[in-house]
Order: sequence, then structure tokens, then C-alpha cells
Amino acid sequence: MQRRALLAAGLVLAATAMLPLHASAQADAWPQQKPVTIIVPFPAGGSTDMVARALALQLQTRLGGSFVVDNRPGATGTIGTGFVKRALPDGYTLLVSSLGAFVVTPHLQKSVPYDATKDFDYISVPVQAPNVLVANVARPEHTVADVLALLRKTPGKVSFASSGNGSSDHLSAELFWQQTKTEGVHVPYKGGAPAVNDLLGNQVDFSFQNVNAVLPHIRAGKLRAIAVTGDKRSPVLPDVPTLAEAGVKGAEVYSWQGMAAPKGLPPALKKKLSDAVIAAMQDPETKKRMLDQGLEIVASTPEDFTAFQLREWARWKTLIDTRHITAD
Repeated sequence: MQRRALLAAGLVLAATAMLPLHASAQADAWPQQKPVTIIVPFPAGGSTDMVARALALQLQTRLGGSFVVDNRPGATGTIGTGFVKRALPDGYTLLVSSLGAFVVTPHLQKSVPYDATKDFDYISVPVQAPNVLVANVARPEHTVADVLALLRKTPGKVSFASSGNGSSDHLSAELFWQQTKTEGVHVPYKGGAPAVNDLLGNQVDFSFQNVNAVLPHIRAGKLRAIAVTGDKRSPVLPDVPTLAEAGVKGAEVYSWQGMAAPKGLPPALKKKLSDAVIAAMQDPETKKRMLDQGLEIVASTPEDFTAFQLREWARWKTLIDTRHITAD
């Protein structure tokens, strides 16, 4: 009996010793065994889709194998995100999403098919971008002080367009009103494009839009940039002050994209993937393309992204609860 027990213990120890070797071999083989699918939980053509496709191209170049982007929109990003949560943690299913799926939508909807604080391994935040407060050039307001004067003169009547409930542009407006003790009218659209179209047509008064989404219109003289929501001026809009410079403190907002994987990714594989993502964002051509559009390179580590996700989670929960923001 004792001999059998010793033999069993020896087998367990041998198997345990083999685990690191197996994980290392798994990381070495990845991603050669089959295509890697990068799920984007939004339609093609938006900022998140653009970032995902740039990453797919770079990762394929750096790691070999095949990387394909699969757009799975629906339910404000929760359908595609839930799909990734249910996938095997083998590196062959990844998620690239904006902050909505990671830190906003779970606070707006009663039920989502994942727990963003437990169900994912966070890989990296490749890029971020501030929002910019813009107005149609036909409007007389040129400064934040002008906008605040209008809000105080006509409370609850000045319209602010957004790409949807809970979007970063919507939350920027809510935070702006909270910090200035003013109130506007939120006008949600189904996406950024229709919101910008009505802004260009002077159907709405203002909007906090992603810098990269409205930069061409600002440069063409069709929209007026009033202030940016970053903690510093945007390199592509160097003459536009931050909200803090204009006297509105505590309203810093960045829209960001992040890459995640199903929880349980082997550590060696996670490091291989995160190192490749960080290197991809430092590729000169990719970096220039992002910067030219107003995006800022972050390229964070898994540890930094994990801590950042928890901070953002708490921050937006507080705002959503305080402002009584809903998904409707």
C-alpha cells in the first residue's frame, strides 16, 4: 500500500513538473495552429474596428499565423464581449473593444452576459483619445465660458448630441454638467456618424465627440473646436484648450480601446501576446497613422491595464449612479 502511495505521489509530482513545460510549448506553438479571431463587438468602420484591424495586421507580421477581425455588434457591445467570455482561453479568440463594454455598459444594463471584473485577462490598452467639445460654426459660442453662459441663461434647453447612451461622448457631457452645475439636453443617436451629421446641419447645438471622429470636419472649417477633455492639449489641436485650462476641473475623459482574452490565458502566452501588441503600437508606420488621426499611443502592460480597468469601473459607476443614467 505504501509503495502504491509513493508511486502515485511520484506521478503527481512528475505531472506537476511538466505543467510549465506544457505551457511554454503551448506559447511557442501559438498562433500557428489555427487562425486567431479578434472579436470587435461593434460594426465595421468605427474607431475600435480600425484599431483592431491595425493590430491584426501587425500581429500577423510579427508572430506569423493568421489574425482575422470578426465584427459581432449588438446590445451596445455585450453580445460580442459575451462570446469572447465563453471562448477557450487558448489565445485563439481575443477581444478588442472600446471602454463601453469594459467599464460602462455593465452599469447601465440590468443583465450582461459577463462580469468585466472577473471574466477576462486584460492584455493592453493600445490607444486612447480625448473627446472634444464641438459646435457648428454657425453658432456664436467660441469658448467654454460662452457655452456655460448659454447653459445658465437657458437651463435644460441646450442640446448635446452623442453616439448613444453611455458612450464616452455622452458621459463627457454628463460630467461637464455635473462639474459646472449646469444642465443640458442629451440627444442620443445610434452611432457617431448620425450625431455628427446633425451637428453639421445645425440640428443640435453641441457635442463631445472623439477627436479622431471630427478632426477632418474641424480642419475643413465645418465644426468649431471649443475644448478638449484630456489632461493635456491634443497634439492635433494644439490651439484648443483643455476644459481644465478653461476653468472646468475634474472633467477629464479619454475614450480608449483595449484588448482582452478569456480568463485563464497561460502566463507565457499572455506575455507573448502583450509584448507583441506593445511592439505593434511602436511600429513607426502604425504609430504615425494613429497619431495623425488624433489617437494617443498607450501600449500598456497587462498589469497596468488590469489596474486601469478597475479604476475606470469605479469612476464610471459613480457618475452613472449619481446622474441616474440609464440605457434607455
